[in-house]
Amino acid sequence: MVPTPAGGGYDVTARTVAIALEDAGLADEVEVFNLTGSAGTTGLTRLVHEDGNNRLIMQMGLGLVGSALADRAPHPITGATPLARLLEEPEAVVVPRDSPYRTFDQLAEAWRNTDTGLRAGIGSHPGGPDHQALMLIAEKLGVSPADTPFSRYDGGGKLLAALLSHKIDFALTGSAEYRHAIAAGQLRVLAVTGPTRVAGINAPTLREQGYDLEVVNWRGLMAPPGLTHRERAELIALLDRCLV
Repeated sequence: MVPTPAGGGYDVTARTVAIALEDAGLADEVEVFNLTGSAGTTGLTRLVHEDGNNRLIMQMGLGLVGSALADRAPHPITGATPLARLLEEPEAVVVPRDSPYRTFDQLAEAWRNTDTGLRAGIGSHPGGPDHQALMLIAEKLGVSPADTPFSRYDGGGKLLAALLSHKIDFALTGSAEYRHAIAAGQLRVLAVTGPTRVAGINAPTLREQGYDLEVVNWRGLMAPPGLTHRERAELIALLDRCLV
């Protein structure tokens, strides 16, 4: 089960896992279906109500954790059964190529000065990884998150268009989201938020620039509550064989 629309990061990850399970001969057929709504918490509610069902796995990640907290989901994510963390991806602070901000320090100086009218953009819902990274960086700069105006765009294409048309001054996005635009010189990355630099992106980490902060998005898999220890162990072993 994918709690977000088809074509997004969760959906692609889930379908990749399904193909890997079938190609490895670990499952005859894996059905992937999307159950969307309320920033993913509709799918979480379905998962929690499938108590004891060891044949259902939900694709999830940091974004769903954030939305469950931000939207006060009726069923906490801790009610489900964690299985595996599949991948991690740092965020990137990006500006258009003709931006006056050439370094993160220059952007930070403008960010601290609320009179500049600096405006950020994010591609995730409130509570999602882009939003979390934006607010955590603001706090690290000594700026109240409430004093950091931002615009939310539904999907990477709309966020990129807003950047290139200067509707926003900078954006927080997954470091892999705009590799094509970065390689083409349309965007410049001022910083990445992970513990190390990202291969293929010529940008320092926040720590390298003196900001003691790491923010890493991740995706994983969960099962319904009520599984026995043996059932959970069998699912984890299945994923281990599939993903090694």
